[in-house]
Amino acid sequence: MADAPRAEGPRPTRTVPARAADREELAEAVEWYARMVLARRFEDEAERQFRRGRIGGYLHLYSGQEAVAAGFLSVLRDDDIFFTGYRDHAHALFRGASPGAVMAELFGKTTGLAKGKGGSMHLFDVARGFYGGYGIVGGHIPLATGAAYALRYRGTDRVCLCFLGDGAMNSGAFHEPLNMAGLWGREGLCPIVYIVENNQYAMGTSVERSSAVTDLASRFAAYAIEAERADGMDFLGVRRLAQRVVARVRESGRPYAVEMLTYRFAGHGAADLFQPYRTKEEVAQARQRDPILLLEQRLRSAGLLDDAAVRRIHDEAEREVLEAVRFAENSPAPPPEELYTDVYGGPW
Repeated sequence: MADAPRAEGPRPTRTVPARAADREELAEAVEWYARMVLARRFEDEAERQFRRGRIGGYLHLYSGQEAVAAGFLSVLRDDDIFFTGYRDHAHALFRGASPGAVMAELFGKTTGLAKGKGGSMHLFDVARGFYGGYGIVGGHIPLATGAAYALRYRGTDRVCLCFLGDGAMNSGAFHEPLNMAGLWGREGLCPIVYIVENNQYAMGTSVERSSAVTDLASRFAAYAIEAERADGMDFLGVRRLAQRVVARVRESGRPYAVEMLTYRFAGHGAADLFQPYRTKEEVAQARQRDPILLLEQRLRSAGLLDDAAVRRIHDEAEREVLEAVRFAENSPAPPPEELYTDVYGGPW
């Protein structure tokens, strides 16, 4: 049964400045266009491998939301850190993890990012500042908030990003750390950016049906945390917003929040095949603002991409992803004794 009447696709921004992109900005975006193409192709292949029974556990795809993570991670310093939920493959790839290591983790192989112990929902790459990948909705918010406090308590100017879904805002794990962040922020001791990836649905329930207040950015005011809402489908707009917000948080040590209006093209998870909560027409309409196509159009208009360049980027993504699958297939499974490493086994 279709869900109740609701907003049609991503809602328009009210905060992203409408200025013309300069040549240098667009030139840098070419590299991120290629990364977004790779992430999309990776997700398509991950779904295919899941259907073939190669991937155990569960699988949540990021297709449609790429501009959000790409825009924010493109402005982080190497020593900054970030946390996210279970829809985490693209975040790892954007931060520089190899597609082979990510695919191997999905396959449960010892060459994976977490030695095959975490799978799709628990990617982890400390060397790149990526502290997960968490399967419990909202469970990472207290961890990210505490990590942000630790960064400033130790006297650094590093920042922490915390990506979370719209559904996570209704969990108890959201409210207690946000209150602490608001308090710590008074003293400049919580340099964190909460990035709400509002893809319009908490699993199969629309925001209109799951949240009493649908202007999610406004809810941060309860904890004295400034927030704004913006279009999450426009990479250049997200990147400009991220540059401004991350610089502000790094300088002040005060938390800040953004609600990014985006849309996931795939179902919630691998078992969400029929998506009875939305219509095919709604998804088709949202795809008209595919973040990869929007960026491609901007780059073509600027003369920085043509048919040949686009074809090379897609061919390279295809090659990298297929190589990642071969790497995962040929990697060894963890030995049984691996169950006893990297876990706490001491007295309580």
